[in-house]
Amino acid sequence: MEISQEQIKYKRISKRKKTFNSNYKKNLTESIFPLPWTIWPCEAKILIVLIGIWSILGICILGSSSWWVASREMGHWAYFLKKQIIWTIPGIGLFYFVLNTNIRNLLKFSRIIFYILFFLIFLTNFTGITVNGSSRWLVLGNLRLQPSELIKPFLILEASNLFAHWNLVKSDKKLISIMSFGLLILLILKQPNLSTASLTGILLWVMGLCGGVKLSSLFSFASIGFITGCISIFNNEYQKLRVTSFINPWKDQQENGFQLVQSLLAIGSGGLFGQGFGLSIQKLQYLPFMYTDFIFAIFAEEFGLLGCTLFLGFLAVFSYISLRISLKCRNNYTKLVAMGCGLLLTGQSIMHIAVATGSMPTTGLPLPFISYGGNSLIASFFIAGMLVRCSLESTGLIGMISTRKTLN
Repeated sequence: MEISQEQIKYKRISKRKKTFNSNYKKNLTESIFPLPWTIWPCEAKILIVLIGIWSILGICILGSSSWWVASREMGHWAYFLKKQIIWTIPGIGLFYFVLNTNIRNLLKFSRIIFYILFFLIFLTNFTGITVNGSSRWLVLGNLRLQPSELIKPFLILEASNLFAHWNLVKSDKKLISIMSFGLLILLILKQPNLSTASLTGILLWVMGLCGGVKLSSLFSFASIGFITGCISIFNNEYQKLRVTSFINPWKDQQENGFQLVQSLLAIGSGGLFGQGFGLSIQKLQYLPFMYTDFIFAIFAEEFGLLGCTLFLGFLAVFSYISLRISLKCRNNYTKLVAMGCGLLLTGQSIMHIAVATGSMPTTGLPLPFISYGGNSLIASFFIAGMLVRCSLESTGLIGMISTRKTLN
């Protein structure tokens, strides 16, 4: 009797799992990781190193860019640095938790947290505190939450739930999910937070493309998003001034173009090799938000063109490793999760750099793992943990549905 290809496939997986269990059962009980380090895929090992470098670099750059303003306004040069390190500890803990959790389990409970954060974003438009013209934060005691940052990893998971088997999803579920994503973008736009809304739209668009949504539908959604963004800019004086000052910042360099002009001065003064670590001039309260929205300008001033090129190369390597992980994943869900994680971390970094260099309008978008902010740091560690987990599950040794012994 001829054996079907499906039976052969399941027998091969079962045999591999039995071999794995017999060889590594002892190691698994003693290891703090879901898989022994010796059998980690090379992509996961490289990714761990890259995330470690990115995090350490972030602490160093933040310390350099914030010490002056911290000493003058907070009374201690390490004020922002210490708070960032404190936030790093739960971030690493969350990274470890996600690393040891099946992607399928994350997909199951993501919807509840997604809609809780969705509701909190709705609240920020009415009860949130307003800083520099935007209402993005909710204050709970001594804790300041930015739901638009915290929702990013759960947005990736929800988009994966929708697009993984797009052609099999019922029409009513498609409609509800698309409307939810659209309403989320509108609520973020209303804060106003054009950069995060744009990043959210791009993320959903690319994940939809990878999930098999028709190009005609994607271009229709993109057109609606572009028109909505234009309407938001024309109806919001705060955003309009930022766009007009971006076109020619030198025309109004003492008012609306001040941030961008100072950022360009910082980048230009860095030269080829930079002023040296800790020797930036613009961070002496010439450049506003030098430790958050414009931290890349301080990095460029201190490390120059060479440092910026190396950092862009670092992002290119990170993006390439993320793509390799996505291609090696064994199901559509983890493929899309890996794709979304890599896209969000590198895409947000590129958008931050584009703002600092005057390639796009000035907006408040943090540089992952580097800009000051506990909400952004927590979200970045969560996303990085999912990416590494996807790589580990690509081995087929963990995270898979148990195979059946017999097939009818």
